[in-house]
Amino acid sequence: MATLSEITDNRIIAIIRGLPPKHVLEVAQALYAGGIRVLEITMNSEEPLDAIRKVTETFGDRLVVGAGTVLDTKMAAAAVAAGARFVLSPIVERDVIQVTKDLGAVSIPGAYTPTEIYTAFKWGADLIKVFPATSPGYIRELAGPLPQIPLLPTGGITPQNINDYQDAGAVGFGIGSALVNAKQPITAQSLAAITEKARQFVAAIADR
Repeated sequence: MATLSEITDNRIIAIIRGLPPKHVLEVAQALYAGGIRVLEITMNSEEPLDAIRKVTETFGDRLVVGAGTVLDTKMAAAAVAAGARFVLSPIVERDVIQVTKDLGAVSIPGAYTPTEIYTAFKWGADLIKVFPATSPGYIRELAGPLPQIPLLPTGGITPQNINDYQDAGAVGFGIGSALVNAKQPITAQSLAAITEKARQFVAAIADR
């Protein structure tokens, strides 16, 4: 699947959560300028479907846009209809995985324990979001007995430790507030800072 390849090739999923709708597009542009090519817009944000639609229409194939914090099949279907190419959840919900796959999108449920991770993969998930990503050591411990399952740790990842996670076996990374802090005002200066932080993350894995 092309979307899955784009995610694993680019490895970084930038997460936009709780950002005022009027700023989503300019933040997406700032992230893109810094090298980000995969973007998650969470469904617990204000007007998330409009944001997904607007970013998708603006960037087309240049940016892979997905929906995050998807909790049920209705949310999954609405997100894909708005243009989401992947669906991320904080939980393992079999029906959400199935509907996402049936609609031709990439399924990335969230799990933590080995049993949750294996169950999600058995039910058809393409990638497993490991949340919270407590340490590279935990990813290494999971990848040992479950090497066939692609893991995408999320939470607490920085340009300084991202390669430790990659060396431990992660195939991708979800990056939220370390890239975009929705609590900060959006100004020309903060947008430039977002671009610079994105460049730092992309550069950190460029040679790997």
